[in-house]
Amino acid sequence: MSQPQATPAIATQAAVRRLPRWALLLLCFAYVIPGFVARTPWKNADVAAFGVMSDLAAGRTDWLSPVVLGQAPDTPGLLPYWLGAWAIQLLPSHPEYAVRVPFILAIAVAMFLVWHAVFRFALQPSAQPVAFAFGGEARPVDYARSLADGGLLALLACLGLAQLAHETTPAVIQLLAVAGMLRAMASFATSGVFSAEPAVTWLLGWLMLAWSGAPDVALLVCGLPALLHWKSRHITPVQTVRQRDFHPLALGIWAAGFAGIAVSAWFWVSRATPLFGNVQLDGEQVATLGKLLFWFSWPVWPLALWTLWRWRRHLSAPHLLGPLCLSLALISSITWAPSADRALLLALPPLAVLAAFALPTLKRSFAALVDWFSVLFFSLCSVTVWVVWVAMLTGFPAKPAANVARLAPGFAMEFSMPAFSAAALATAAWVLVVRWRLSRHPTVIWKSLVLAATGSTLCWLLLMSLWMPLLDFARSYAPISRRIATLVPAGGSCTEVFGLSQAQIAGLRHHGKLDLRLAPSSELCGSLVVAQQAASQMSETLDITQWAFKAKLSRLTDNKESLLLYVRVGYKPEAVQRGAGD
Repeated sequence: MSQPQATPAIATQAAVRRLPRWALLLLCFAYVIPGFVARTPWKNADVAAFGVMSDLAAGRTDWLSPVVLGQAPDTPGLLPYWLGAWAIQLLPSHPEYAVRVPFILAIAVAMFLVWHAVFRFALQPSAQPVAFAFGGEARPVDYARSLADGGLLALLACLGLAQLAHETTPAVIQLLAVAGMLRAMASFATSGVFSAEPAVTWLLGWLMLAWSGAPDVALLVCGLPALLHWKSRHITPVQTVRQRDFHPLALGIWAAGFAGIAVSAWFWVSRATPLFGNVQLDGEQVATLGKLLFWFSWPVWPLALWTLWRWRRHLSAPHLLGPLCLSLALISSITWAPSADRALLLALPPLAVLAAFALPTLKRSFAALVDWFSVLFFSLCSVTVWVVWVAMLTGFPAKPAANVARLAPGFAMEFSMPAFSAAALATAAWVLVVRWRLSRHPTVIWKSLVLAATGSTLCWLLLMSLWMPLLDFARSYAPISRRIATLVPAGGSCTEVFGLSQAQIAGLRHHGKLDLRLAPSSELCGSLVVAQQAASQMSETLDITQWAFKAKLSRLTDNKESLLLYVRVGYKPEAVQRGAGD
């Protein structure tokens, strides 16, 4: 029997010092919480999902087939909308904040699961570093913990994670599901596919993925546990029979899993929803997807490629095979997914796991390149945010102030001490981290990702504090909804809508407090709101002689998205009220 080849990982005990827990937790807190507070639901997916959740909580639609004024959700799935609706029912006084609680917990748990997945994978004998002739190599648990810290830092550093992970959309629950499945795969490689704990985790993640709008991806990856179990039996040392044998509870769980597959298949087939879209890519689309992959998953994709190159003789090892197969399956889904960036979001956890195993193999020159890029890129971004913020307050420099006035007409910036304090503290922390990294030359293996993760968190926090009023003004439906609410006839009448998107409907309901009906309505509504692009089709459905044009209203930052307001000819609210009372 041939001896296994030595791994390319080299790590001393001094290089696997753990990242201080308080620093790691503070970094995660500073990343997760900003973006979920001090803002209204943003267009389009965020406010559209909020509209579905609000309708479910208010009882305006069926829980098994939710619709918004007859329109099915843009992203199919039930679980995310149920979670948001239940949160609204528990905290009805603040619905837009209540729906975010489950999603805050989801992204926080996903981060923990990614950390734990790297930890379990790194404990594999095939993932351990080279043993030195005279000792001094890293101890297995310390090595695994240090790599897990690096894997979490890699996830936080991803440029594409920030916005999508802070929305109340099914993509966040899908991300949690993938992280759970990744954690289960790490357990499959050590405890066996038929043990109870990984079976429970995998099944929950699989069903969560299928019922959150990604049944095609769930079917695509359903065979990975069996593959990992088979490979681990041939690569890792044979464990006890009890660990590798069939566990009664696990068998019951897998039986329930097959039942879940059947139920999920019925759910999607009954609604005539295709599991896989049509894959038709031309050269321009391939180039677009390539650019998206380049920036969205930076900096984990170069580190993941480095891992595959340095560990190329060990690609069948479970700690590489599992994340690699999952990454390829999830990346391939962007070719048919309705939203390529939300599909690519799901590939970030397994890519972060692969990136973690590059850390003990990095050359000093490569690590220095990553560090200097992070320092220059994120410092430039943070300075830009500060300069534009000063321009919005003072009018100097003039050019950034003029650009803001042109892009967001009518916006008036006000100084906020809490936002300024948070931004100042975050910037000071960034300066200290850069000084620590560039002056002390630490030997810890996670050092190459500290600047990337801290810089990404810094820029996100600055945007969500200094620029939050501007972003909320530009991306919210609140201004246009409130203007429409002041123009509709008084008297508590309903408002018909025609050609509006789910996001626009949700904005009018939440911000304008309008009682909406789908046109044509059997009720005698006093006003009608029409999307400008659907105005030419009004005569095919509505009696336009009953409506008089009143105003054209555009979003203050987007003239292309205009709504037309009509009022009913001869409408008298008091007469309608008397008729309703009779």
